[in-house]
Amino acid sequence: MKTTNKLILTTIACLGLLTSVTRAADQTAAEKLGWKLGVQCWTFKKLTLFETLDKVHDLGLKYVEMFPGQKLKPGSESKTGPALTAAETAELQAKLKATGVQVASFGVAPIPAGEAAARKQFEWAKQMGIEVLVTETVPDATIDKLSGEFNIKVALHNHPTTWPAEKVLEATKDLSPRIGSCLDTGHVKRAGRDTIATIKQLGTRVIHSHFKDVMPVEGKPGKWEDAPWGTGQGNAAGMLAELKQLGFKGYFMIEYEHGTVDELMRDLPKCVAFFNQTAADLAK
Repeated sequence: MKTTNKLILTTIACLGLLTSVTRAADQTAAEKLGWKLGVQCWTFKKLTLFETLDKVHDLGLKYVEMFPGQKLKPGSESKTGPALTAAETAELQAKLKATGVQVASFGVAPIPAGEAAARKQFEWAKQMGIEVLVTETVPDATIDKLSGEFNIKVALHNHPTTWPAEKVLEATKDLSPRIGSCLDTGHVKRAGRDTIATIKQLGTRVIHSHFKDVMPVEGKPGKWEDAPWGTGQGNAAGMLAELKQLGFKGYFMIEYEHGTVDELMRDLPKCVAFFNQTAADLAK
């Protein structure tokens, strides 16, 4: 009986190791392209950040974009963002280490006006290891200066009525390449625009992405709902091919605007599988 139990435990351990290796191998092609896949925590807005990190770990992913206001952990009323205390920040960093997940970006959040206030936000971002601040704040010379000083990109996020491609290009024309677009591909469709044409228009100003595929909502003209990548009308494969053509290197954050946790854990692995396969095809 002891021998049988030992064999079972060994088999389970080996299966776990194989799963881990398979997950790691799945990301190889994307990493070759300079692409990193993560999750915008808004996707799991019904959960706390700690619970979200567990889900991201379960998906086999290593990156998240925190959004301001998500509760930190079960039983806590503290919200994620620069207002976290030193003790809460240390606890969050321990949770990140335990799950093997990195906070790669933060937003969508305003950058405070004035250098002193903006500097505090950049200092906090640097402390957290954040590489991209996602915002709808109009960039200026101060933001550009701090972006260079802290080596943190600033990406302008487009909701359906904010930051269309032409406004991004106008606002960034005299700024460094660190300032650009957080291309939300779902909101491009919701704004009635073509995704491929928008990527072509933005060119190398695409520095970050909330990547989505969407389907029209039956009976609701002009309404679009998130769908597993490759199954909607956003031309997910075409967008990835165009971004490769542009030489884009950076983060793709999966973001869903709707769905129960069970539905998300059913659909998000489909997005991961599509991304990995498409990256593999493009990396050949």
